Amino acid sequence: MSQRQTPSRPLEVPCPRCQTPVAWVEENLFRPFCSERCKLIDLGAWADGSHRIAGEPAMDETEIDEMIMRAERGDTGRDD
Repeated sequence: MSQRQTPSRPLEVPCPRCQTPVAWVEENLFRPFCSERCKLIDLGAWADGSHRIAGEPAMDETEIDEMIMRAERGDTGRDD
């Protein structure tokens, strides 16, 4: 069995926002969060960019349009 799980007790995980132990049960509508409040705070952090997945920055529309125009002209951007 995994962490904090016994035959009579469901798995408990820490709330990603406040670290309060959360029972991983179907009845918990907010899991893995402990409450709607923590869920909404986390959603807000994603929306304002506080949470983000590491990686290359996305191209903006201007860069995409320029890339399409170069491709249509057959310009690869290389000097060979």
